[in-house]
Amino acid sequence: MNDVSSLNHSRWECKYHVVWIPKYRKKALYGQLRRYLGQVFKDLAHNRECEVLEGHMMADHVHMLVSIPPKYAVAQVIGYIKGKSAIHVARNYLGKKRNFTGAHFWARGYHVSTVGRDEQMIREYIKAQEQEDRRIDQLNLFK
Repeated sequence: MNDVSSLNHSRWECKYHVVWIPKYRKKALYGQLRRYLGQVFKDLAHNRECEVLEGHMMADHVHMLVSIPPKYAVAQVIGYIKGKSAIHVARNYLGKKRNFTGAHFWARGYHVSTVGRDEQMIREYIKAQEQEDRRIDQLNLFK
């Protein structure tokens, strides 16, 4: 019960595994941008009273385990994080200064699944995702 959070009139444990990709699945998340976005995601989630519990950025997609209070819709929070992070990328890395919406960095959709009592399994999956992708890439070399 230590993972249960509370609001004024409710106690809750709502965790989601979320995956999304950059537009056209471009390999844009490596290097300095990859390190920068981790903290941006955490700060943006905190602005919506959410918490990023686990996360990993691959070359062409993002995995996050995020805790979202029941007063917010998942689509609302993920849309906020994707939109504001695209604006941060545009301003800090693409040289756009003002009035830029960031509409061309992330693809429109995302995948979300609820995390029940399998939280530890999801955490391990997110951590091991990069190693698994490398293994699959190595196997594809021989085809």
